[in-house]
Amino acid sequence: MSIVLGDYCYMMPPKRRKYCRSLPPDVLSDLPDNVIDVILMCLPCKDVVRTSILSKKWRYHWCRLTKLTLDSSLWVTKKDLLNPTVKFTKIIYQLLSLHEGPITKFTLNIGFLENCPDIGNFISFLSRKDIQHLVLDLSWKMLYKLPSSLFTCSQLRHLTLRNCLIHPPSAFQGFDMLTSLELRNVKISSVLLESLISRCPVLKRLILNIPEILSIIEINAPMLRSFNFRGDISFICLKNVPLLVKVSLAGDDMRAENLDFAKVFESCSALEHLRLDFSNTMFYDDYNEAPTRLPFVLNSVKRFYLPHIMLIDSYKLSFALFLIRSFPCLEYLEIQVDNEDSGYEESLELKHLSNVTFNHLREVKIELCTGSTSEMQLIKLLLANSPVLVRMLIDRQFLDDEPLDTRLQVFAEISKFSHASPKAEVVYVD
Repeated sequence: MSIVLGDYCYMMPPKRRKYCRSLPPDVLSDLPDNVIDVILMCLPCKDVVRTSILSKKWRYHWCRLTKLTLDSSLWVTKKDLLNPTVKFTKIIYQLLSLHEGPITKFTLNIGFLENCPDIGNFISFLSRKDIQHLVLDLSWKMLYKLPSSLFTCSQLRHLTLRNCLIHPPSAFQGFDMLTSLELRNVKISSVLLESLISRCPVLKRLILNIPEILSIIEINAPMLRSFNFRGDISFICLKNVPLLVKVSLAGDDMRAENLDFAKVFESCSALEHLRLDFSNTMFYDDYNEAPTRLPFVLNSVKRFYLPHIMLIDSYKLSFALFLIRSFPCLEYLEIQVDNEDSGYEESLELKHLSNVTFNHLREVKIELCTGSTSEMQLIKLLLANSPVLVRMLIDRQFLDDEPLDTRLQVFAEISKFSHASPKAEVVYVD
């Protein structure tokens, strides 16, 4: 399609171009301000600035937008004659010079730049613009130290930081209105991170993806409802989170002997949804004391998702099963099977689960099933020990790669398994 706005053409069928050119010249000028705002909000920032040529009314309307995004689309062209950092600096200067009124949401994405330009003055500018939602995705090649002016943005509700050094000034009192905090690939000491979180009294959503944590962090966030963490789980202690409902933990580069789930879930009395990824956790042969269950039960947990679990006798499987035992009111269980080295023998660890009755389990999903011996053992056990089960979902994505005879044999064997629940049905999903 091609629509003519001033000197700029946008694609439109040729038959409609004539109609478009016949519009009275003042139609765009007569649009109400709120309609213009909606139009501008739907356009990329580069095109927003181009609307300045449409009419006098439109010329500086973009300068009053409350939501802005700056990324490479603003300055990357087919004929790049200037260094990207120089272009970025010029655009920031123009924005500082021309913008009027508040900026409630701002996104800066310059992760591709070789070096992060100085954004201190710009952050200071935003702190005076009533910024509420701020996303800073900075250069990944060199961590940029955030200016102290960031910590004066008292109206912040949502803050996302990537690829930067964080060192709040000693005078920092906290973000009293912040409800969402996301930190990815940042460098901050454990003490300062703990302090930062505790000084966000209404924080409800927290995402941490921090490669280096050197000591235990106590999460003190009484209003927190969602927590997503990737890193060394052994350094996380959910100390004061009475309203926490949803947790996702991915253990990277950590040793199992340092795991203490009693410490991790110490204050999770409201926890309902848990995702636990052990795929990058290191378990060593000399560690031979896998726990059997938590020292307390978590009756609130309703949904449990375990990705990348190998159903062979291992401490990874032991840790997974000990948590399942600790969730007596579990209603939904999803396990993504890791088929590597699945073997042809039944698992002794799974046999130890045979004395557990899942009195509340209503739905189970087994992902990436191939019909291995241990997978069939798990399916049989869950069907036999779940008296209120409604559905057993079996992902047949990998199973369909097996020969037809193998598939038919698997289907036939599963159909013969006894069901503790008269309502239970087995459903194969793609």
